[in-house]
Amino acid sequence: MSIAPVPPTAPAPAVRLRVPTDEDALIWYRVFDDPEVMEFHGGRSAEFSVYEELTARQRRHDAELGFCLWTLTDEDDTVLGFTGAQPWPHTHFGPVGAIEIGWRLGRTAWGRGYATAAARTTLERLRAAAVPDVVAMIDPRNARSIAVAERLGMRRAETFTTPRPGQEGYCYRLEL
Repeated sequence: MSIAPVPPTAPAPAVRLRVPTDEDALIWYRVFDDPEVMEFHGGRSAEFSVYEELTARQRRHDAELGFCLWTLTDEDDTVLGFTGAQPWPHTHFGPVGAIEIGWRLGRTAWGRGYATAAARTTLERLRAAAVPDVVAMIDPRNARSIAVAERLGMRRAETFTTPRPGQEGYCYRLEL
């Protein structure tokens, strides 16, 4: 089934962002258990334990920093994925020391404006937390994420070689 993209004049969908719960680990695991969703995140589904650790880390980030990768829901509280920000998690490549904004949605939520709406809410929260700037690391083949970054006003600033042989990543930046 193809989902029509949101026309540029369509109003932004209602989104809610909340700190992920223990239960969200299982929900994220199920929502992201799709080869298309994981295409630019290693190409295969992650183990459930990955999401248990990820949601726990995001709760720590929220408590310590005031922001994290929040669980993204629609107006009916259906979990669509996550959107938010965290410190860049790698120390051996990429924008070490930067705050990375990111989003990952289940396929049923694609093309409806949720990622952009939630990322804009994230930017508002980051400004309130006095974060000076953000980055987004995006696989060059991921046209959907590049489009979201550009709608946020982000511009490609750097290209990094990732740990995957022959794989590059684009680093988009935005001053807040």
